[in-house]
Amino acid sequence: MSDSPTRLFSLHGRTALVTGASRGIGEAIAHLLAAQGAHVVCSSRKLEACEAVAGAIRAAGGSAEARAAHIGDPAAIEALFAALDAEGRTVSRLVNNAAANPYFGPMLDMDLAAYEKTVEVNLRGYFWTTVQAAKRMAKAGGGAIVNVASVNAKRPAFGQGIYSMTKAGIVNMTEGFAKELAAQGIRVNAVLPGLTDTRFASAITGNPKLMDLMRQLIPLGRAAEPAEIAPAVLFLLSDAASYVTGTTLTVDGGYLA
Repeated sequence: MSDSPTRLFSLHGRTALVTGASRGIGEAIAHLLAAQGAHVVCSSRKLEACEAVAGAIRAAGGSAEARAAHIGDPAAIEALFAALDAEGRTVSRLVNNAAANPYFGPMLDMDLAAYEKTVEVNLRGYFWTTVQAAKRMAKAGGGAIVNVASVNAKRPAFGQGIYSMTKAGIVNMTEGFAKELAAQGIRVNAVLPGLTDTRFASAITGNPKLMDLMRQLIPLGRAAEPAEIAPAVLFLLSDAASYVTGTTLTVDGGYLA
């Protein structure tokens, strides 16, 4: 491992796939990885939204491309990797970030369709994307994977019971893959963001009463900005974390303290 602080965090020459990259935390991660030299594959369901992010990265001097893929659809995940294979691109850095939370309310009132969508994206999607990436990383000599989970994995939130359950599953999946893939030179870790000011979290951040309550629970007294979550992902993907696998890095303003 290099002793240079700059090189420790460099991703020069690496191809990084970021799911859910069209906005919020995923968009911030894509920009930061590109700034550190990675070629970033920006993926989400809508190609136009991904292309806007990839275009902004290129305009800033970085390297990026847009790829549409619905992470809730295993066939779409396979097609995404097949397309990258055809171009001779091997993903050596994966960020599983795309997530679904279509329902906010008591678990007893959640319908089966909303339950299935949440599990399909948050659990099956992370799993199958990891399988596709890890098989290719193993053949190429290694890589690094970061799963974006949530503080809800440790402390389920009211109104987000099933979402919280899937995030706990992501942490367990992270630990399982870390043990299985270490011998193949693949590190697997998770980041647990706290409340972050994104459209995804607008049911909370856009509700003054809920935000007043959350500020009392968060020692730093505010929601995070997406750009404050991205550096934790960069660290875990970089050589600076070369001896880190199977862990969770919490970025929550002290919420879980």
